[in-house]
Amino acid sequence: MSVSLDDLPLRDDLRGLKPYGAPQAPLPVALNVNENTHPVPQDVADDIVDALAHALREVNRYPDREFTALRESFAGYLGHGLTRDQIWAGNGSNEVLQHILQAFAGPGRTAFGFAPTYSMYPLLTQGTGARWVAGRSGHDFTLDPAEAAAQIEAAAPDVVFLCAPNNPSGTPMHLDVIEAVYDAAPGIVVVDEAYHEFAPRDERSALTLLPGRERLVVSRTMSKAFAFAGARVGYLAADPAFIDALRLVRLPYHLSALTQAAATAALRHAPTMLRMVDDIVAQRDRISATVEALGYTPYESWTNFVLFGGVEDSGVAWQKLFDRGILIRDVGIAHHLRVTAGTEEETTAFLDALASIGSAS
Repeated sequence: MSVSLDDLPLRDDLRGLKPYGAPQAPLPVALNVNENTHPVPQDVADDIVDALAHALREVNRYPDREFTALRESFAGYLGHGLTRDQIWAGNGSNEVLQHILQAFAGPGRTAFGFAPTYSMYPLLTQGTGARWVAGRSGHDFTLDPAEAAAQIEAAAPDVVFLCAPNNPSGTPMHLDVIEAVYDAAPGIVVVDEAYHEFAPRDERSALTLLPGRERLVVSRTMSKAFAFAGARVGYLAADPAFIDALRLVRLPYHLSALTQAAATAALRHAPTMLRMVDDIVAQRDRISATVEALGYTPYESWTNFVLFGGVEDSGVAWQKLFDRGILIRDVGIAHHLRVTAGTEEETTAFLDALASIGSAS
C-alpha cells in the first residue's frame, strides 16, 4: 500500500506547505533563478582544481571546523576593517540564514520581511518553527524609512530580513531604511546583500553600518557575482558575539574540506571573477531598455535580473516563452515576470522571443 505525506506524523505547522520549487527544465536558455550564466574563467577553474586536488590528499580527515582560512579570505574580500572573528559561512546563504533563525527565532518567536521578498525567508522561518509576518512595501516595491520603522514597531519581530537590493523586484534598499529599521527593531536585523556586487559601484554597503550595532548582520553569497551557485557557499559579517551564537546551532564540520578549498581559491581571483559583473550589468540594462520599448514596465534593478510589469497574462506569456525555449520566472505577482540577465547571446534570444509573443497590456 502506498503512503502519502498526509499519512505521516508530520509537524502540524508544516502541513499544507509547499517546498521551494523554481521550475527546472532542459531548455536552451534558462534565465529563471538568477544564476550567473557566465562560466568560471579557465585560469580560475584551473586554480580551483589544483586546490581541490590538494585537499583530496587529506580528505580522510575532518575539515577545519572553524574554516579559518576561508573566513580570513572573506574578511579580506569584504574589507571595511573586518576580521575573521566577524565572519561566518555555510553551504549557500540559505544555510547561513537558517543558522540565524535556529539561534534567534524558533517556536514562539517571529521573523518579519517586507513583501514581496525572497521566497525562502518564510520557508526557512516555518522550517525552524517560528512564525512568519509579512509587512508591506510601496507600490513600486520601495520602502520609506519612517513607514518601515512603524511596521517594525507594531510587529516587534525577533528577526527582520531586509533584502538589499530586493528579490524579486530588484529594487534598491537605501541605508536610511536599514538604519531606521534597526533602531525600531527589538531583535536581529539581517541585511541580505546577495546581489550587492551588481549595485552601482559608489553605493555603500550595509557593512559600513556594523560598528556599534551588535544585532545587525550582513549576509552575502558566492552564487551570483562569483558564478559559484553549484558550489553552495554563502557567508555573513557580524559582531564576534553573534558568530559565537551561530556555533551553538551549526552541525559539526558543516563546511567540507573541498568546499573550503574551492571557495578560498576562487576568492584569490576576485578581480577576475568580478569583471563578469560589468557584462551582466550591461545586459541587465539592455533588458530594461528593450522591454520598456516593447511596452512593458521594468523596475529599477540593482541586481542581475529585471522584474517587468504590464504583462497581460503572466502565465500565458511565460508558457509562450517556454515553448520558444526560454525559461524565465513567474514570481506570482499579477501581470509581472522576472528574467535573469544572461550572456549577450542568451539576452538576445530572450528579447527576440519576448518581441514575438506580443503580450504587453
